[in-house]
Parts: sequence; C-alpha cells; structure tokens
Amino acid sequence: MFKNNYVMEDLVVEKLRSSDEEMSVIISAKNCTCDELEAYIIKAGGRIKHKFDIINAVAAYLPSVGVKSAAREQFVGKIFLDDKVYKSMDIASITVGSHYANELGYTGKGVTIAVVDTGVFPHNDLIRPTNRIIGFKDYVNENSAPYDDDGHGTHVAGIVSGNAFSSRGKHMGIAPDSNIVGVKVLGKDGSGSISDVIAGIQWIIANKNQYDIKILTLSLGTKPKTSYREDPLCQAVEKAVSSGITVVAAAGNNGPDKKTIDSPANSPNVISVGACDDRLSDSPSKVILADFSSRGPTLDGLNKPDILAPGVNINSLNNHNGYQRLSGTSMAAPIVAGCAALLLEKNPELSPREIKKILSSTALHLPLTQTEQGAGLLNFRELIDTTNYLPKSNHLDFTPSLGESKASNIKSGFNNWFWVVLILLIVLIL
Repeated sequence: MFKNNYVMEDLVVEKLRSSDEEMSVIISAKNCTCDELEAYIIKAGGRIKHKFDIINAVAAYLPSVGVKSAAREQFVGKIFLDDKVYKSMDIASITVGSHYANELGYTGKGVTIAVVDTGVFPHNDLIRPTNRIIGFKDYVNENSAPYDDDGHGTHVAGIVSGNAFSSRGKHMGIAPDSNIVGVKVLGKDGSGSISDVIAGIQWIIANKNQYDIKILTLSLGTKPKTSYREDPLCQAVEKAVSSGITVVAAAGNNGPDKKTIDSPANSPNVISVGACDDRLSDSPSKVILADFSSRGPTLDGLNKPDILAPGVNINSLNNHNGYQRLSGTSMAAPIVAGCAALLLEKNPELSPREIKKILSSTALHLPLTQTEQGAGLLNFRELIDTTNYLPKSNHLDFTPSLGESKASNIKSGFNNWFWVVLILLIVLIL
C-alpha cells in the first residue's frame, strides 16, 4: 500500500489504514535541517507543533496524504506517531518513609532538579521559608506561574525536595534544600504527548546553565515501539545526559510481566528505577519487588531496571498544601534523584555516568534476577561507608522517627540501627 514502509513506524501505518484524518507525528530529518523539514511540512499542508534541534526532528500535525508523501522523501529519516505518555503511578496503598538526608546533614543545597511531569504546585514545603521553585515551563496550558492540576508532579517534587515546613519536620524529602524547576508536559488526567516531553527536555538542556540544572527526573513513560537507538524520546534523554544532566526515569508499572520497561527508562545511559515494597520486611534481604514494577530485558536486550527504591504508598505533597500517599515507580525514581542531589551537593563535578556507577556499585543485591532489580536496592549507608564522595557525618547516631507499629516490627527483626538506616532511612517519614 505504501512505498518505503520501513520509513514509517508500524503505528503510523496502522493509523493510515484506518483513518484519513489529520495525524500528530514526529518526523526525523535525514541529510537536512529542522528548518528545511519545517518548510516541507508547511508546504504539504501541515502545522508545526515543536522543532527539536537536539534530535534533528519536528513534531507536526499533518494530513494523512501528507504523511504518505513525506514517507517517500529522501530527506525524511523516520515517521513516528506522537503517542501518549502517562504518569508511572500504581493504585496500591501502603506507606513507607524517612528523613535520612536531613539527619545526616546532606540536604542537596545548591542543586537543581528538573521535574518533568504534571506541573508543581507552590506547596508550603517547597516555597517556605524560601521559594525553591526557581523555574517553571508549561507545555500544556502555557501558564507562567507554577501550578499542578493533577497532583502527581507535586508529589514527585516533594519526595525530592520537600522540607516538611507544614508538617513540622515529619514529611521530609530526600534533598530538602534542593531547588526545583517544574516542566509541565502532562495534563490534569496525567497523560500527555511524546512531543511535549521531548520539548520539555529540550527546554531543560537550553536552560540548564540559567537554573544550574543538574538532575532531570521523569516519572512518566510510554510503551517502546522500537529500539532506543531510533526512539525520539530516548534520543532526547541521551542528549540531556551528554549535556551533563543526570537523568532518572521510572521503569514503569507494567509488571509482573517481563520485557515491560517503559521508554525512556529503556535508554542505556539514564538511571532507570524499579519499585520495591519494604513494608513487611524485618531485614534488607526480605524486601520484595513491587508486583507492579516493570521488568526487563528491554527490546534491545538490555538488563533494566538499573536500581530499586521504595515505591509503595509513599507519603508526600499534594496540590492543596496537604499530603497524600501514592505508589508506583513514579515514587521510586525521585528517591534516587534526591540521592543523586546529595552526591552533587558535595561533588558538583561528578558526571552522570559517575553518579550512576556510584549508586549501582553500592546497591544491596537482593535474591532477585538482574532484570528485576538491576544492581539491587538503593543503599545510601553503604555509599557513605565505602566511598569518599559523602564522608561520614557527625549526625549519624540518631534514632529515626517511625510509627509505633513500624518501629516495633523493625526492632523485632533488626539487631542494630545499622540495618534500620540501610533500608528505611532513604525515603520519607510516615
């Protein structure tokens, strides 16, 4: 039916067969510039949504006949459907938590994390006593002031950076002095387009020096349809990594099936994070993999995720100046992003590759396969004890604030506070 079908992603071909309506597509250029491709799209009756200089591509609305014509042009690399991405959140409801970072004296001060999500609500825990939402970009409604009409992005930001102002120290994030740049690419239903996510990543790369952005966390994803080498979203995150930004991505909530890692978590140079459930464990070895957490390998045969972090019913910020409990790899990813911020606070010259290596090499290996856990469970205490990146703090000797039922379970199974810190003191307080 179509000449040179290999130029078009299978989803594009399927949609062309079933509909003659205008299509939203991402088109990569071959042997031409984005400007030249833009001129062709307009001439073919299309409308440009975004130009992606970082991956030499455009996102456009194009009539079906224009899509067919573009597939025959020598300067067109490949045509992808501008598919949906979704927040990586599960519906389970159990709580875990701790304020390890603050008690150790490492707070992420001076480090900026970009949260690409549903937006960021100016919660008291992010703006008082000092406003740490230092930038905001909205690709959904084009508002200039920070907001979040879903709440997911605010929850993610709180896990990374909440300072527990409203809860008087109870619900504290991993890096409570870090700064946040919110990039809204998902709507109030928690979904958005691949092209808006890429546009957000491109904006972050362009503005990383202005806001001193060191980390990008993505608690969202979409089912990969092709190799990461061709996937426009994976290409975008790879550009972010090569620009010096550490990218942390949720592995996805498509478990327990294998080969379910989302894009862009399937990209080799990002830190892809799966979720574990530690609520019933009385030792680190008994932590279990969350049933919803996506498993590898990827379509390219890569072992993913890279690491695990708690992700079952994490208590963090909502978009009404309160708190809520959410579960998913969406919640596990910002825990890792927060720990990366602590590393960068003390060692600002660390590269994304070095951060990934440090976190992976100090992880606690669990009795799971590599395609379930990657390197294992995020293990911040081991990092402090075995590396020079975060020297031991004078504040290590403390008793964590745990709920009575949680504390009693822990005391019955742990022989000393070392193990308490190992598994519990890397997440948010109950």
